[in-house]
Amino acid sequence: MIDKKIRFKRDCMGCHGCMNICPEKCISMESDKEGFLYPKVDYDVCINCKKCVNICPMISKIKEDNKPLAYACINKNEKIRLESSSGGVFTLVAEHVLDSGGIVFGACFDYKFELEHKWVKTKEHLSKLRGSKYLQSKIGSSYSHAKHLLDLGLYVLFSGTPCQIAGLKSFLGWKKYDNLVTIDIICHGVPSPKVWGKYVKFREREANSSTQRIFFRRKDEGWKRFSVSFLFKNDTEYRKTLNEDLYMKAFLQDVCLRPSCYDCEFKGLNRHSDITLADFWGIENILPEMDDDKGISLIFVNSKAGEALIEKIAEKMQFKQVDINEAVKYNLAAIKSAAPNPNREKFFKELDKLAFDKLVKKYCSDNLSVRVKKRIKVLTKTVLTKLGLLDFIKRNVTIK
Repeated sequence: MIDKKIRFKRDCMGCHGCMNICPEKCISMESDKEGFLYPKVDYDVCINCKKCVNICPMISKIKEDNKPLAYACINKNEKIRLESSSGGVFTLVAEHVLDSGGIVFGACFDYKFELEHKWVKTKEHLSKLRGSKYLQSKIGSSYSHAKHLLDLGLYVLFSGTPCQIAGLKSFLGWKKYDNLVTIDIICHGVPSPKVWGKYVKFREREANSSTQRIFFRRKDEGWKRFSVSFLFKNDTEYRKTLNEDLYMKAFLQDVCLRPSCYDCEFKGLNRHSDITLADFWGIENILPEMDDDKGISLIFVNSKAGEALIEKIAEKMQFKQVDINEAVKYNLAAIKSAAPNPNREKFFKELDKLAFDKLVKKYCSDNLSVRVKKRIKVLTKTVLTKLGLLDFIKRNVTIK
């Protein structure tokens, strides 16, 4: 039934809610030619109960009416902060839940470095869920597992993208669980798992070795110039900054995102989650005294449950409240969808034909005017730094 209601691929964000709710287990999630998962119904088994349609958040479009507060936050544990993508707040929240005897759901890589949702119940395994992963995770049966644990009375933290949290809440029938806390992120969009798989294989061919570990956000060159790192089993490492890495170029040029990401239904300040986490881009303009280039979290507290949880971990953070509208000016992905790249169709058409480096060079390179502007910006920053004026400008000039 669900695939008859979802007429266009942009109308499905792949949350797996329909698969989890189906009483006859007749819905499977199948990859299309771009590598994105969509529901497929076995109508020989379907009983037309319409549960899949009724819980689809893309069809029901439930809206929140809350008044979120925004904070700049830093985990006081420097080691965890440096191992995290931004300020290390996710770890503080997750550890509190685990210390309370709870379970934490989040995205982690499997042995093939495909991303899927899993749950952990010990701090020793929490590192698997920590850090950004720039592709779409496979929810699988996580919603069903979370509901089972909630119904048993266990404390559950479920983290994911805004659409995945909406999918969970809808799957639960928008029932309020006092033992559930949810975290979403400010999401730029989710790239294709197939594109990611092609990239992993490309990196392994270049290294002549299989992958041992992957980091998307190494801070060796600073938080603002984070690096993608592959550790290989032959004891070699690939590491490039976000503007040099081929996969990050494709991601940031919006050439391989899921169709629903170009008109996301879950952007905005009124979210279904209890807490929203993000990098605090623009911190140098809003709170320059907190800007040490080691990573700072921007958090939205969206509910009373979120507020209560943040109060419980407050002593482990350095934090300060900020104007949410000012913060969002530097984090537009919170409220604005990515624009479709005009090369997207061509990119996917040649994904199986061209080597990954040639594909990205062909469809993700900046044009001449953009390259010139970037070069001028770098040169200007270099000159101002040498003259000792850059810090003065950051502290005294507001760019509108």
